[in-house]
Order: sequence, then structure tokens, then C-alpha cells
Amino acid sequence: MNPFNSVNQDVQSTIETISNEFAIAGEFVEGHEINSGLINTTYIATYEMPSGEVQRYILQRINEKVFKDPLAVMHNVECVTRHINWKVLRVKKDLGGQTLNLYPARGGRFFAVGKGGGIWRCYNYIEGCHTYDIVENTRQAYQAARAFGAFQDLVCDIPVQEILETIPDFHNTPKRYQRLMEVVEKDPCGRLKNVSAEVDFVRQREKVCGRLIALMEEGLLPRRITHNDTKLNNVMIDAETDEAVCVIDLDTVMPGLSLYDFGDLVRTATSPAAEDETDLSKVEMRMPMFEALAEGYMDGCDCLTKTEIDHLVYGGKVITLETGIRFLTDYLEGDVYFKAQREGHNLDRCRTQLKLVERIEEKEEAMNAFVRRVAKGRR
Repeated sequence: MNPFNSVNQDVQSTIETISNEFAIAGEFVEGHEINSGLINTTYIATYEMPSGEVQRYILQRINEKVFKDPLAVMHNVECVTRHINWKVLRVKKDLGGQTLNLYPARGGRFFAVGKGGGIWRCYNYIEGCHTYDIVENTRQAYQAARAFGAFQDLVCDIPVQEILETIPDFHNTPKRYQRLMEVVEKDPCGRLKNVSAEVDFVRQREKVCGRLIALMEEGLLPRRITHNDTKLNNVMIDAETDEAVCVIDLDTVMPGLSLYDFGDLVRTATSPAAEDETDLSKVEMRMPMFEALAEGYMDGCDCLTKTEIDHLVYGGKVITLETGIRFLTDYLEGDVYFKAQREGHNLDRCRTQLKLVERIEEKEEAMNAFVRRVAKGRR
């Protein structure tokens, strides 16, 4: 007996068993696991409809080690996808809108409990689309930013209190700064001697850390429903037109600030350097990429206030600084959160983020001027 065939049959049986918990018509044909994700277990199930048409579905188990309350995650995903689908139908009059749909499970809920435990859900599979891991050109940057801007616009009228905070203080830069200072004081692993320049860099920007949260608390920045993981590979791109179709990976959707969402686009798309690059001369803030992001986000999102637009660049600086603070904190604590593949790995990651903060500051005036020009042209 071939052991590989046995393993494959076990996987096929598992996928069929899970998919039978959901309201899928037709007969199960085959399934396979998608290994590209880092958090959830994901399968694709293929079914043959009574008409002979073949359709595919995404089956996904929520990682309860990362998301301590998977039912709260499902509550948020249900609320957001239901609202987006309603709005697409109402505004675009499109019965076949390219949006994520949750399929109901037995009993009418939009999740199922697996036989071996865990919370599972079922999505439609959007055919003819793919994702990119790296921003290769300004068109991709524009499309990704426009998709996340459109997402923000679609959910802007959901009452914030309807969405649960599944990861408390996920983006609270002042608390990240405070935590770093506590670790600096204790120096639990004796590594502080290696990072005096980095700690000084962060200390000099303490006021930067608190500005956005302060504006929110003063009522000058609206608390919105935000995606909180605005990477390029969380946007489905049409393979033929190369245009963004929809935003995926909604597990981190929570109340927050739009500026952190846009800022994370700036952090991940404007520099060509790898996150753990050791040659800091490769870290850049590429203006063409930033301009594409700013145009795309504002083209996709009509609900942004003047204060939000005025602080888009600041959002990029703050979230980059926050990420650097997180890497530095973890390095000082002994690499307990972010996986390290080599000595000083998280320190290298920290340094690329802080260097990008520096690069943003060098071009901050030009970046703000560009945002003002685009915003003026849209009025």
C-alpha cells in the first residue's frame, strides 16, 4: 500500500466531511490543502453541480491559538461580509458581485464545529483571480490601495459598537512605546548594550507615538471598522484585467483608525528592501509607490475626513515606528513573539523599520504636498 495515497485519502475524507457540514449543492469531487497561509488551516473543495458545472469552495479553520475567541472573529466576519454584500447589491445592482460570501452550516449558523474540534467556515472561491506577495509596480500598489480604500468606504456606515475587539490594543502605539520602556528598564536578556542607538531613536519620537490616539480621543479622528492587515496578498487581483476584485482575510477586522490601515500599506509597499535586510542602504521610501498608494486609497474611499487626509503620511510614519518598536521589544525580551532564524534577527527587522521611518521623515514634506494636491483635485 502506498503511504502517500493513504495520506491523500485521509485528507480527501477530512475535506469531504467538513464540506458536508455546509449548504453546498452537488457532489464532492476532490479537495486539497492550501499551504500559503501562516495562521489558519485552509482547504479547497471541488463540487460538481447537478447541471454538470464545477464549483470550488474555501474551507477554513480559525486558529484558536492566535484568535482566542473564534466565535467573536466569526461575528465580525459575518457582520462585515453581510453588510458589504448588501451594499454591493444596493449600490451596484450586481447580483454576481465579486465579494466574499459565507455559506451557512447546519442549523443556519455561518460556522461549523469540526468533529475533531475547531471552528470552521466556508467561503465562495473567486475564479480567475490570484494574489501577489510583493509589490512589483505602481499599478499593483494603486490597485491594492484602492481595494482597501473601497473596503473602508463599504463598511464606514457599520456602527462601530457592532464589531468586537478580538485583539485588545492591536494598534495602540503609546502602549507599545510604554511596554518597550518597561523592557528597557529590566533588560531581561542583557541585550540593551547592543541597542542604545535604536532606543534613543525611539525615545526622540515619543510624541509621534501618541499623536493619532490623542486625536481620536479628542474626537478629531473617527474610530472606524478597519481591516488591520493591509498587505498586497490580502487583495484578490483579476488575472485578465490585473484589477483588484476584493479584499480578503477579514479575521483582524476590528474598530480602529483608517490611518493605521493606510499606514501599513506605506510601510509594506514603499521600500524595496526585505523586512530583515541587513544592508540599510537598500531601505528607501519610493515616491512613485507612495503616490500610487495615496491616489488609490483616496480614489477608493470617499468617506475620509479632512483630518484623516491631512494625517495619511503621519499614519505611515507611526505604524512603521510601532512595528520597529515591537521588533525591538521582542529582541530585548529574547525573541519570544516573532520567530528568529538567526542571532539578532529581530534587531535586523527593527533597524529596517526605523530606517524607513527616517526615510519617510526625509520626504514627509513632499509626501504631504502630494496628498494635498490629490485631495484638492477630488473636491
